[in-house]
Amino acid sequence: MKHLFAALVGVGLALAAPSAAEAKDWQTVTIATEGAYEPWNLTKPDGTLDGFEIDLGKDLCARMHLTCTFVAQSWDGMIAGLNAGKFDILMDGIAITDDRSKVVDFSKPYASTPGGFAGLKDGPLATMAGTGTQVVLTGDKTHDKPVIDAFRAALKGKRIGIQASTSFTKFVEDNFGDVAEVVEYKTAPEHDLDVTAGRVDVAFDDVTYFVSAFSKPENSDMMLVGPKIAGPIWGPGEAAAFRKSDPELRAKFDEALAAALADGTVKTLSLKWFKLDVTPVGG
Repeated sequence: MKHLFAALVGVGLALAAPSAAEAKDWQTVTIATEGAYEPWNLTKPDGTLDGFEIDLGKDLCARMHLTCTFVAQSWDGMIAGLNAGKFDILMDGIAITDDRSKVVDFSKPYASTPGGFAGLKDGPLATMAGTGTQVVLTGDKTHDKPVIDAFRAALKGKRIGIQASTSFTKFVEDNFGDVAEVVEYKTAPEHDLDVTAGRVDVAFDDVTYFVSAFSKPENSDMMLVGPKIAGPIWGPGEAAAFRKSDPELRAKFDEALAAALADGTVKTLSLKWFKLDVTPVGG
């Protein structure tokens, strides 16, 4: 069996190309998600998984005529687990980046969302310039410098919470690590807890995550501070991840995703879970 083979030979051989017969034998698929990054994915009180990516994954599996099982996996072991054969697809609000593309293959993006800072409504950063607006960062230092400098001035001497090993972690550390203290957390809810407790001044994460987080009673004192950050700096968007040895599975997924984008299913699920359309431009 494919899972047993991958588990036995380890990560190195799991990345090797499968045989032609094996490549065509996709009937069941295991999809890993964090189950703790609401509304992208969440764990309900009864232990079942739900959220935008769960709904989307179920729709795509039906289109692919595959039996899919969803499992929860902590973010810090997710890519390693995929390449070790523990599961076949990752759906966890994963942004496509050059570094990640070296070790996994990505589907077409199914979302493109801005990032932003969140702090307390009565905190010193609640009136940060640009709050309620959105800026675009291109990744070009000359273009982006005035915006980054404004953030640096506002965040000087502050403590910034960030979930470890995300596409946002390097951005925060590279741009603010020399003027502020960056505190890393295993999960996003942990940085929210420290914002509300006053242990960090702000947290940085996906805006769609924060909009959902703010609806919880324990986070009712939080708000977005400063402008939301959108644009090419975040890459093409969020997508599913696959082993490089499984191009045929990725192709099946892309075909189903293209159909779901074309018929409006992705937009409908986006509006259901995020209350806004996060489908990629051109999607």
